[in-house]
Amino acid sequence: MSVEDLIQNNRRWAEGEVSADSEFFRRLAAQQAPKYLWIGCADSRVPANQIIGLQPGEVFVHRNVANLVVHTDLNCLSVLQYAVEVLRVEHVIVCGHYGCGGIAAALQGGALGLIENWLRHIQDVAELRHGILAREGDPVWRADRLCELNVLEQAHNVCRTTIVQDAWKRGQPLEIHAWIYRLSDGLVQPLHFSVSTAAEVPGRFAGAVEHIAGAGQRQR
Repeated sequence: MSVEDLIQNNRRWAEGEVSADSEFFRRLAAQQAPKYLWIGCADSRVPANQIIGLQPGEVFVHRNVANLVVHTDLNCLSVLQYAVEVLRVEHVIVCGHYGCGGIAAALQGGALGLIENWLRHIQDVAELRHGILAREGDPVWRADRLCELNVLEQAHNVCRTTIVQDAWKRGQPLEIHAWIYRLSDGLVQPLHFSVSTAAEVPGRFAGAVEHIAGAGQRQR
């Protein structure tokens, strides 16, 4: 498929939307008012809108390799600030996925160039949760558990930002969620971490980690 084919696809898509709803693009151009911020992986198989069945304008999206929320990443933090303080989203969803290439690369190590610096954040999670990951030698099992643990860690990082902490202090309704997506069946699975106040974070986070440690969530 050529780039010209993509342009023609765009034309057909736009015409289809107008055919179904003549005011669709006028409404979309006039206002952006999503209730959700999706922080997900850049993997082409994990399209946020389609996975959760929302239209353009209904979900604000930030994606990067392995859905990381790093406290020095001004790109991610800028998206988060705009979503929380300007768009006033009510939910932030951090969603990873099984079979993540970034997770696999972090586990395998090796010389990968610039991206090694980014993957180091995942390796930090792996080192922190070594006791869980070392329970079984199966590399697929370990990769799946690290996918889950990484999502939890990044959702926890969202909660620890000054952006979210300040929103909670001023009483703004805002809930943070950790999800995992399964490529093999297209289903998302909550990871037992949804919080709407700072006081909930420590207990819910510890409980979510313990759930992974105890149950293993072996389904892929």
